[in-house]
Amino acid sequence: MTINFGYSIAKTRVINLDSCDFEKLHKLEKLTPSFKRCMNCGACTATCSAQQFTDFNIRKVKSLFFQGQYTQLEIELNKCMLCGKCTLVCPRGLNLRPIIMNMRKILTAK
Repeated sequence: MTINFGYSIAKTRVINLDSCDFEKLHKLEKLTPSFKRCMNCGACTATCSAQQFTDFNIRKVKSLFFQGQYTQLEIELNKCMLCGKCTLVCPRGLNLRPIIMNMRKILTAK
């Protein structure tokens, strides 16, 4: 007899970091070393203008890039309007515009 409790267990989302290619991350760190200062506090995401109109999440984009998961990131990065609000509220003084622009360059480079 099977009992239906009304929910199901979600599929695991484990990332195998051994199989990830971190070449693009190392390029970004060389171009903008300030990328390492980010502590993922979420202040940038909270003030993001693009997030108000789309499903853009700068914090998620940075985390995915840091984890070496580059699929669909190019589409997500194009949602950023480069307004600079994220830079104004960053507690570490991170200028996110060059980071976003360098991410775009690295992902579109062949």
